[in-house]
Amino acid sequence: MANEIIWILFAVVNFSLLLLFYRLYGKMGLFVWIGMATVIANIQVLKTIELFGLTATLGNIVYGSAYLATDILNEKYSKQDAKKAVWLGFTTLITMTVIMQIALSFEPGPNDIAHSSLESLFGIIPQIALGSLAAYIISQYFDVWIYDKLKKLFPSDRFLWIRNNGSTMISQLLDTTIFCSIAFYGQYPFDIWIEIFVTTYIIKFVVALLDTPFMYIAKYMNNKA
Repeated sequence: MANEIIWILFAVVNFSLLLLFYRLYGKMGLFVWIGMATVIANIQVLKTIELFGLTATLGNIVYGSAYLATDILNEKYSKQDAKKAVWLGFTTLITMTVIMQIALSFEPGPNDIAHSSLESLFGIIPQIALGSLAAYIISQYFDVWIYDKLKKLFPSDRFLWIRNNGSTMISQLLDTTIFCSIAFYGQYPFDIWIEIFVTTYIIKFVVALLDTPFMYIAKYMNNKA
């Protein structure tokens, strides 16, 4: 099956599972999803694929689902709940990074078969880790702020798509700028850096469009837990 078809199905599965978490567990399900999504996204990002003629990293869909979750919290609950969720994701990511770095410091046993694989997944260089953490907390906080502003400017449910897409697309641009600048600037020639930046944002832009129907479903779910 072509990567593009798998990718679209993967998006549907991710956003559907997010709605399932919300349907089953209410607001708490969104908090759990955000913590889980930040960890999974930072593991998936290590894998590169060919997608629509572009070289892209995995992780953009599940990472984008965290933005959808904070938008749902902002829309149906409060700005404060969305901020709390952002910090939950941030501290979850830091905790995972610290714990796995300590785990990697153990000398593997003579019959160990997993250490090299774990090192490939979690032995990320500090520059990449710093870029990921900085991009996450700044862009997510910005997403919460701009969604609240757009909600005041466009309060009608007819403009839910503007609040959802506008906040996510702008904050994802900020996220891409911060991450690529910290993680990759100076590591590649400038023209290659620009290509990485542009392709990364294009993928995130498409993800933001794909999550729109799921935002509408969440909006009208009879769930105030």
